Amino acid sequence: MTALPPPSKKKLGLVIDLDTCVGCHACAVSCKEWNAGGFAAPLTDERPYGEDPSGVWFNRVHSYELAAQEPPAGGCGAGASTDVAEAPQPAMTLHFPRSCLHCEQPACVTVCPTGASYKRAEDGIVLVDEDKCIGCKLCSWACPYGAREYSAVEGVMKKCTLCIDRIYNDNLSEAERQPACVQACPTRARHFGDLGDPDSAVSKLVAERGGVDLMAQLGYQPTNKYLPPRPRRAGAAQADAPAREEALDAQALPTVLRWLDRVLSR
Repeated sequence: MTALPPPSKKKLGLVIDLDTCVGCHACAVSCKEWNAGGFAAPLTDERPYGEDPSGVWFNRVHSYELAAQEPPAGGCGAGASTDVAEAPQPAMTLHFPRSCLHCEQPACVTVCPTGASYKRAEDGIVLVDEDKCIGCKLCSWACPYGAREYSAVEGVMKKCTLCIDRIYNDNLSEAERQPACVQACPTRARHFGDLGDPDSAVSKLVAERGGVDLMAQLGYQPTNKYLPPRPRRAGAAQADAPAREEALDAQALPTVLRWLDRVLSR
């Protein structure tokens, strides 16, 4: 079985904001495009235009419908609280991007019988050496996050590489040395950086927004973090929306907004 290196000070990873992700799949498509010709190439597809297509995707986006939630009953001042977290929460759609989390204690590495799955000591990125991989799928069974992808065409396992052929490419400008998924996200829901540095922008973002580990109870210590959705205000706002709309005086708006109101009202 494969041993893990000592914990590294540098821990490169992603911070994904579930509040601003709109489920557009730009991350998945850009990842597929970049890695189809990069370090982990090729990313094969089988029957892409058939009734049952399948293929290798390092990023997948799942969407879930969350039911409306009422505030806890019996609390002090129940029903009159102005705190958003205690207000009724409306139903919403949650878009959940899923890829390798580059765990500090990755089970996918320790079960590998050939050393094909390994964790880099210098930056904590988990990779697959396809020359050593025998396609036994032990890593995919060990990964609780479903982040491993098996290429039936090549008979090997594949996974997110954090675009190492991009983030370390000196021929690119500093602004472009980010994973393809981060570059492509239209809502800036994905952030990349060193999560081992408490002063990095991503670490500060996690601290400010209460970023969480996915299934932390399992003990794999994923590097990637998820920022939870912010509480919604629509529960209270929708009730008095008609009254506020009737009271709106378009003539009282600034000139630019009056012009915009006329354009949108055509």
